[in-house]
Amino acid sequence: MAKLFFKYGTVFSAKSLNLIATAHNYQTQGKEVILLIPEIDTRSDGHVATRAGFKMPAELINDDTDIFDLYEAYLKHKEKIDCILVDECHMLLPKHIDQLRKIVNVYHTPVICYGLRVSYTLQLFDASKRLFELADKLEEIKTVCWYCNHKATHNLKLVDGNPVYEGESIDIGGLEKYVPVCYHCFTEPPKDA
Repeated sequence: MAKLFFKYGTVFSAKSLNLIATAHNYQTQGKEVILLIPEIDTRSDGHVATRAGFKMPAELINDDTDIFDLYEAYLKHKEKIDCILVDECHMLLPKHIDQLRKIVNVYHTPVICYGLRVSYTLQLFDASKRLFELADKLEEIKTVCWYCNHKATHNLKLVDGNPVYEGESIDIGGLEKYVPVCYHCFTEPPKDA
């Protein structure tokens, strides 16, 4: 039975690398996959990309995109879609998660979403919240704290080396802006943070 998966982790937990490895495994077996990424992620340029240099083309999803309709358009040219892989899913809208759920239910196609659980403000992203409500399977992708080697559970935003805890939940950036941390280092970052 097909399922809706939510594989979540902090920044730098290799979520995109996991997605690309999964896509590669499907494609090596001659199976059809659709890769999706939110258009709001200006770093993507229409690709799922990793810091390790791996890159695969992906469909851009904007606020007006109906993913269910997009899937049905693909089916006009493909006999079958074997899996949908979504990167940075926390940047989607809750309606997109509902559309992905509908694809699983109607077409029995597995959907695997990769993204963050909470923002640097410790609030659930709207799409992540919806995934926690609708996903059949939740899986944490783990990494270690930037400072102490405990399991990272949160994303610490740094501006000029100083922690920032307030602002817009979606603020695009990489290592120049965010580090994975445990809760202790989130609340009490080392002085040289």
